[in-house]
Amino acid sequence: MIRNENEYKEAVHRIRQEKERLARQRAELERMGLFGQEIKRALDPIRSFHEQLTEEVAAYERLKRGEFEELGNLRGIGQLLVSVRIARGMTQRELAERLGVHESQVSRDERNEYHGATLERATRVLEALGAQVHSRVELLEPSEAPVA
Repeated sequence: MIRNENEYKEAVHRIRQEKERLARQRAELERMGLFGQEIKRALDPIRSFHEQLTEEVAAYERLKRGEFEELGNLRGIGQLLVSVRIARGMTQRELAERLGVHESQVSRDERNEYHGATLERATRVLEALGAQVHSRVELLEPSEAPVA
């Protein structure tokens, strides 16, 4: 997950590099006399990395526009907290100041996607970000309810 503008710019730069690298590799493989499926097999790992990076950039751009993924049973709350900070255009340093903690704490929390954070802590972060999360409870039929 891209967490800040510097990572975003680096990812965009790497996408351009990987695109050029793919073109060079394809040309080299064709010069070597490889065709179709052989070239595809050789380029798939590079293409896979390129596609993953492209999706991360697109996800960051969606966050900057304030578009969020829906949560299920609070799974992903940590990633949502990072996403809200990005959508707010706030740096980790600014969030740390609002929370009264050191920037390294926010960095560590985000790197771990707030794993193990309490609901109280998540609420403090949301308040510092000027955001609210609304939830809806859906009762499952007994046959659909997961067994603990």
